[in-house]
Amino acid sequence: MNVRKAIPLFEGHYQPRVPLNGNYYCLLDDGVMEVQAELAKKYGIYGFCYYHYWFANGKKLLEKPLERMLRNPNVDIPFCLCWANENWTRRWDGGNNEIIVAQDYDDMDNLNRHIDYLCEFFADPRYIKHDGKPFFIIYRPVLIPDIKTKISYIRERVKQNGFPGIVIALQHPSYMMYGKFTEFGADYYIQFEPLFSDFGRRKEANINDTIKYMLHRAGILNLLKAVKHIVMKPTVEEKHYSVLDYDALWKCILNYKPKDKRLIAGVFKDWDNTPRNRSGVIVSGGTPEKFGKYMKMLIQKVKKEYALPYIFIDAWNEWGEGAYLEPDERYGYEWLEALKNALNS
Repeated sequence: MNVRKAIPLFEGHYQPRVPLNGNYYCLLDDGVMEVQAELAKKYGIYGFCYYHYWFANGKKLLEKPLERMLRNPNVDIPFCLCWANENWTRRWDGGNNEIIVAQDYDDMDNLNRHIDYLCEFFADPRYIKHDGKPFFIIYRPVLIPDIKTKISYIRERVKQNGFPGIVIALQHPSYMMYGKFTEFGADYYIQFEPLFSDFGRRKEANINDTIKYMLHRAGILNLLKAVKHIVMKPTVEEKHYSVLDYDALWKCILNYKPKDKRLIAGVFKDWDNTPRNRSGVIVSGGTPEKFGKYMKMLIQKVKKEYALPYIFIDAWNEWGEGAYLEPDERYGYEWLEALKNALNS
């Protein structure tokens, strides 16, 4: 709904984003996921990483497409899961941080049920394995108390379910605040773009960002924002957005020197989350031609500087954040063509 009703915020702002031929779809239609898999493979994408939502007391959200995919072998593409482990708040639909569904990281019975549920997916022959072990991602590791112990427990529980182990990667760049990746006990760390490059750039450029982050972790920043909103009484229609430069972010990606062999490269095709966020971020200046050129350069960089030949692209169909590879009315299949040409080169 937010995608359809989006409006341009300034001259030249590309909104709303409309799927090619107005193809608004429902992922509860088995045929949709089959077509997506076929299209992705056609343009050189190896597999999908699906966000997975599990909360306190075994509460699941948006699970039906995943569960239908699991039962449908015609969705013929490798896949893995990423636990989107934040609280579910009204921020997702452009509102405030009011918690709708919460996490509970201390409930070990819930964690056991969660792992057993995940193992149903791990057992699927399409599930992506690394050294024979299922590849699993945790989105926001810093939110989990004593995460190193929790990861160790997950490893043992997965083995109890008959697997040789599990490979765990972390995604959100807030792990950079801790300096040493080993403090989390994970196997790999994904450069989730464009957040990774922007986070690193701000962290190095301005100590105030570090202070803001620590205030956020303490819950103080949200309180200050709430007080500000009470005083200023903003209207629902207000939009406070920032604009980042596409080429500058890609320069950060291409110039970054991996400081740890466990880093996995990441890229973005585009970004604009203003349709669902009143304080959004717009990346300006991106085109399929630029994307293809930069992808060629990154592929060579990964071959030379990274331990694993993986590249995570954000994302296939995140229309609410402008991070999609699916064809749209403006560019058709140009983004996918650019990706395919880069891979073939």
